[in-house]
Amino acid sequence: MRKKALPLLLAALMLAAILTGCGKPSDDQQEKNDPPKVEDDNIQPSEPVEENYNGRLVFDHTMELSYAKCFSVDYYKGGYKLASTSDGTKMLIVPEGMSVPADAPEGAIVLQQPVNNIMVASTPVTSLINAIGALDAISLTTYDADSWYIDTVKNAIERGSLVYVGDYKAPDYEKITSADTTLAFYSTMLTEDVAAQLDALGVDVVLDQSADEEHPLARVEWAKLYGAIFDREAEAEALFDAQAAFIDEISKAENTGKTVAIFYITSKGALYARNADDYMAKMVDLAGGKYALPDVGVGESGTAKMEFEAFYDGAKDADYIIYVWSLGGKPETLADFLDRADILSEMKAVREGNVWCTTPDFFQIQDTIGSMVNDIHLMLEADETVDALTYLRRLK
Repeated sequence: MRKKALPLLLAALMLAAILTGCGKPSDDQQEKNDPPKVEDDNIQPSEPVEENYNGRLVFDHTMELSYAKCFSVDYYKGGYKLASTSDGTKMLIVPEGMSVPADAPEGAIVLQQPVNNIMVASTPVTSLINAIGALDAISLTTYDADSWYIDTVKNAIERGSLVYVGDYKAPDYEKITSADTTLAFYSTMLTEDVAAQLDALGVDVVLDQSADEEHPLARVEWAKLYGAIFDREAEAEALFDAQAAFIDEISKAENTGKTVAIFYITSKGALYARNADDYMAKMVDLAGGKYALPDVGVGESGTAKMEFEAFYDGAKDADYIIYVWSLGGKPETLADFLDRADILSEMKAVREGNVWCTTPDFFQIQDTIGSMVNDIHLMLEADETVDALTYLRRLK
């Protein structure tokens, strides 16, 4: 038994040695299997190299808009932006320290950031720029201190950081030249002669076309264009969202069905009513009411001149009147309002004490349109004890 066990033990030992030798790689094989050694622990071979976009236009994305249709903003790598308005104007916004790309769109106005020392001949545009915290970028205005109801703008003129250069129809070109400004924002009321003179002075003009927008909130959304120009996108987005929130909340309530007429009478006795497709008429609809003159100026914004009898026939049964105070003789009392025309006393809104006036700043503060719609909504639901809201006051 012992003689047979010894050969078997030797065979088992030899087999174990063979198996152990096959399982262990040679020094050469081990070197091939091991990963390469990295001498510097700070080196990250897999990290992508950042590309230099200076002087190049590489498209990234387009600004998202909720209502505005008359402008767009495209964003490019490296911080470049291309803003376009519906009249064909293009503005290439170049980040500070970056060069103008060789493939810049032909005819584009080049704005090197920071953009400043500009002229603004529009109170609504100024209100949007002011609301996003970029008022310091404006150096020249075509409205004097007494014309302003926005305190920060009035104060800027009084301390001299914002200079009045005359009426927008006939500005002081010497002041514009001495200020060395090269960019002006105008409303679509810019006249051809002023446009030609500014062009001769080397001043690029951009027309704010927010008045051409269909939805009232689109006017507020134009703040996003100025946000892109002045690197204030976050502020512009917050402004728009806050105003849109008013409309969202009102939309949850039932429509009141109450009718509202909006008009004014000039110092010469001419009556102008807001057209059915004007933004103020649309504000009434958004507020939960109905515009009382749905057949006046269909498809048109702005106002329509009307004969008193025609206006009375259309609006005599309106539940409410919103009188445009700043354009219509500025009545302080209901008696002042009725002095404009005897026929007004027969209107339902007058008999029931529902004649309201806009506040003086109504047309200057485009940044608050959502809040204005909310005021109209509150007016429609107010009882006789409510005499004043933020942008509307009852005539008594």
